[in-house]
Amino acid sequence: MSETPPNTLQHRFDGPEDAPVLILGPSLGATWHMWDRQTAELSARHRVLRFDLPGHGGAPAHAVSSVAGLTGRLLATLDALGVQRFGYAGAGIGAAVGADLALRAPQRLAALALVGASPRFGTADEYRQRGVVVRAHGMDPMARTAPEQWFTPAFAAAQSAIADWAVQMVRTTDPGCYIAACEALAAFDVRADLPRVGVPTLVLVGSDDRVAGPAAARTLVAGIPDARLAVVPGAAHLAPVEQPAAVTDLLAGHFAASWQDTLTALAAPAPPPAAQPPAGPAPAAVPPAHVPTPAAPPAAHRADPYGPGLRLRREVLGDAHVDAALDGADDLTRDFQELVTRYAWGEVWSRDGLDRRTRSSVALTALTAGGHLDELAVHTRAALRNGLTPTEIREILLQAAVYCGVPAANAAFRVAARVIRQETTLGD
Repeated sequence: MSETPPNTLQHRFDGPEDAPVLILGPSLGATWHMWDRQTAELSARHRVLRFDLPGHGGAPAHAVSSVAGLTGRLLATLDALGVQRFGYAGAGIGAAVGADLALRAPQRLAALALVGASPRFGTADEYRQRGVVVRAHGMDPMARTAPEQWFTPAFAAAQSAIADWAVQMVRTTDPGCYIAACEALAAFDVRADLPRVGVPTLVLVGSDDRVAGPAAARTLVAGIPDARLAVVPGAAHLAPVEQPAAVTDLLAGHFAASWQDTLTALAAPAPPPAAQPPAGPAPAAVPPAHVPTPAAPPAAHRADPYGPGLRLRREVLGDAHVDAALDGADDLTRDFQELVTRYAWGEVWSRDGLDRRTRSSVALTALTAGGHLDELAVHTRAALRNGLTPTEIREILLQAAVYCGVPAANAAFRVAARVIRQETTLGD
C-alpha cells in the first residue's frame, strides 16, 4: 500500500483483477477490518475495494467535514485507480457516502447496499456534542462506549476480544478527523432526495440497532423506488461483525442479482435516433439598421440574509435552543427574533473576516464585560461547538478578568464551569 495523496482515501483490494469492483465503506470510528468476515466470500466473485476514513486505521489525518467531501475523495480515489463502474455497500457514515454516490454519480453505480443507515442520523446537536466531548477528553469516552453502541449486550459480553478490538479501534482514531466526521453526519440529510436514488438498493439493518434502527431503514425503503428491506435478528449497529454469515449472504445475493439486471439492461439495443428535419436555406441576416438598443438589466437585489442566518444560528447554537427561541416568540418578540437571525447571524456572524472560534472568543469577552450571564451560558455552549476547548475558554476568561474586572470574571467562571460540565459529559 503506497502513501495516500491528500485528496484520496487509504484503500486495499482483494479478489480477481478482472472481476466487477465492489466497494465496502466503513462506519464512523471503524476501519476496513469491520468487513473482514465478508471479504473472503465476496472477493470470490468481485474485486473488493475497502477504504478507511481519514484518520482511521492509520490513514493520513486529512480531515473532511462533509459527506459530499468524503464522496469526492472516494471518487478521486476511483479515478486514480481507473475504476469507472462499481457496486457499493457502506455502513453508518459509509452508508451516507453510498446514498450520496447514488445522487451524485448514478451512472457509475451498479447497485447499492445501505447497512445500519438512515436518511438523517439522529440530530445535529447530538453529533456536534460528540465533538465537544472529544475536544475536552480525547477519544477515550467514545472508545469506552463503542461496544454498547455497536453490539448487543449478549454479544459484547460473550465476545470480549471483539469488544476490546472495537475499543482499541476507536481509541486510535485521530480526534480531529473524528470530529470532522461528526460534523459531516450532523449536516447529512437526504430525506427529500430519496426518490432520486435510481439504483437497486438493499437496506440492511440489525434488529437491535440503536444508532440507525429498523424505523430509519423503513424510511429509506419507503423513499427509494427500487429498494428492499432485510432485518438481521440478533444484531446491533455493526451487523457485519456481529452476524457475519447472514450479512454476507444478503450482500452476495443482492449484488449478484442486481449486477445481472444491470448487464441485461446495458445489453438491450438502444432506440434508433429521432429523424432530423432536412436542412433548409440559412435564414437571412437581420439588417443592422433600426435595431433598438437593449435596455439595461435591472439592478440585482441583495439576497435576504435571513435564510443563511437561520442556518448559521442553528449550527452554532443548536437546533434545540433556536427552536425554543422561535417557537416561544409571540407578537411582542417575533420581530426581535427575526432581527437577531437576519442581522446578528446573517450579516455579522456570517462575514468572512473572522472564523467562528475567534467570533466566539469575542462574544465570551463582551458578554463577561456586560454581565449578561444567560447569554454567556448560551455562547459558552456555542464556543465549545465552534472548536474552543475548556482550557481555551479558561484563558479567555482569565484575560477578561484583567480588562473587565474580577467580579465580572468570577460570575462568568461560575456559568462557564456549569456549562462545560454539562456539555463535556457523554450521556447514556
